[in-house]
Amino acid sequence: MNVHEAVRARRMVRNFSERPVPPEILERLLRDALRSPTAGNTGATAWVVLRGTDETARYWSTATSESWRSGSRRWPGLSRAPVIAVAVLSPEAYVSRYGEPDKATSASDVGLGTSAAAWPVPYWFGDAAFGVMTLLLGATSEGLAACFLGNFRSEGTVLAELGVPTGWRLFGAVLLGYPAGDDPRSASLDRPRPPVGTRLHYGRW
Repeated sequence: MNVHEAVRARRMVRNFSERPVPPEILERLLRDALRSPTAGNTGATAWVVLRGTDETARYWSTATSESWRSGSRRWPGLSRAPVIAVAVLSPEAYVSRYGEPDKATSASDVGLGTSAAAWPVPYWFGDAAFGVMTLLLGATSEGLAACFLGNFRSEGTVLAELGVPTGWRLFGAVLLGYPAGDDPRSASLDRPRPPVGTRLHYGRW
């Protein structure tokens, strides 16, 4: 499967089987994700990889609530995902990198090397998103199912449970596995896509 085919075939799957992901496939996908773009070659995005029910339960117990789990029609299918790859990032590392001599000239006029608050568009979130998309496309190319769960609640609790160092942020999590039959349809699929002409502009808006 080439990259164009993977882009067109990729979709969010929320109903997983318990079939494990072969370790060699998982390792290949994660190493590819680490090769995604990173501003200034900072490399301050990382993954905490949870495999099997004992490990993935630590994510579910902190990132979701009992009321959500008991009320969600998708919970049974999501809970069977054999792998959860948690994407984390370090804003401090990017700030430090853009305070170094080779970056200071271009960054100093807006203070990128002084604080995270100075960044109009934080590169660390972009880099984390690049890694997530690389992992999602890689999963598709390997015949796996995947979906992304955003950072909605209990960020500090999740990071503490996973032993992530102080100062790092939770971006979200990628669930990986094999699909298990029917996937509950998302209401979002009923929204019509905006026409290409409203999103693609050449020369000017």
